[in-house]
Amino acid sequence: MEFWGLFIVALMPVLKVLLITALGTLLALDCFHILGNNATKHLNIMVFFVFAPALVCGNLAKTITLKSMIMLWFMPLNVLLTFMIGTFLGWLLIKVTRVPHHLQGLVLGCCSSGNLGNLPLIIVPAVCKERSNPFGDVDVCYRNALAYVSLSMALGAIFIWSYAYNIVRIFSPKISNVIKVDGATQNPVSGTETDPENLSICSTKTMHVAEDRLSTNDDVKELEIQCTMPNGQAKVPKKEKIMKQLKIIAEKINLKVLFAPSTIGAIVGLIIGVVPQFRKLLVVDHAPLRVVQDSIDMLGDAAIPAMTLLVGANLLKGLKGVRKQLPLIIGIAMVRFIAMPGIGIGIVKGAIHFGFIHHDPLYQFLLLLQFSLPPAVSMSTITQLFGAGEGECSVIMLATYSCSAVSLTLWCTFFMWLVL
Repeated sequence: MEFWGLFIVALMPVLKVLLITALGTLLALDCFHILGNNATKHLNIMVFFVFAPALVCGNLAKTITLKSMIMLWFMPLNVLLTFMIGTFLGWLLIKVTRVPHHLQGLVLGCCSSGNLGNLPLIIVPAVCKERSNPFGDVDVCYRNALAYVSLSMALGAIFIWSYAYNIVRIFSPKISNVIKVDGATQNPVSGTETDPENLSICSTKTMHVAEDRLSTNDDVKELEIQCTMPNGQAKVPKKEKIMKQLKIIAEKINLKVLFAPSTIGAIVGLIIGVVPQFRKLLVVDHAPLRVVQDSIDMLGDAAIPAMTLLVGANLLKGLKGVRKQLPLIIGIAMVRFIAMPGIGIGIVKGAIHFGFIHHDPLYQFLLLLQFSLPPAVSMSTITQLFGAGEGECSVIMLATYSCSAVSLTLWCTFFMWLVL
């Protein structure tokens, strides 16, 4: 297929995304005020708790089987590599541009987390529906595209809400350093005493730390730690220091978010798809509980338009601050649209060479596409949940999604030429 034919095939799905995004921006204007701040937050909550989990669960249940899971084993590794490589490149960007501490989590999240959900779900099946589709029979291509993209969406949801969410959370500014004990407020201790690197440094006087805990039988247990230094510094044992540092890390990482609604939806969808008894009960034609699957599908159908409209609404917030964040925007765009696709080509072609990936041009196309996507839409939701970095995130989204209109079209064209 000639280059211009592939270019037109790749351009159509991207134009669909741009049109819906432009509608979201239009609805957020003051003259309409349909997607204002309150409406955007409420729609974000609906997407987070209802639409996205239903979309992931419904598509996985219909399209993923045990056989397809075995064939697609390389995709989880591929997604993991996109996150790891993106994090490393984001760390380099932070060092070069000297990003403020409270924005470092946002930068790492935008560099590592690609839009593995709604963009591939729009682009890849839409490519299959084109009359000049280069991947063969339309129905077979569309069915396989849904299976591949559904798994990509599930993996993206798991990694974004377990990895990127916690990165942003760790770097988000603390609201208060005040320590509350038994309802009373005390002044925070000095940085020397609380710094993990200085846990071995004690005061020249005896320090007593008492912690009262009530047990079920109302008995009081008192934990008292004494640290004395007669002549100088007293070193805390290395094992104790490591345990304290691990405790600090565990407190910063929110393990509950591993079971975010989208993650739970992915797990439920995989179980239904892989277990034959559940498929016969819920998914196949004339299944006794087919109405449950149809209801989930109806809810999931609202996810893509809602998420795309939210992207457009959030982009409006970034119009005012593009110039202030220009070095950061250029850096993230170079990571997502130049460095990552180049590295991805090397990884996927190497995996094909060593026989890790079966010969399916559509599957290879999706693996390559995962390296060239703009930052995940969920980053906007995450920053809104924390109430930190929302303006900067809007600027980044505006710039990267504007660039993706060109970059995605060109990369999709090149990837199709590469795998055919």
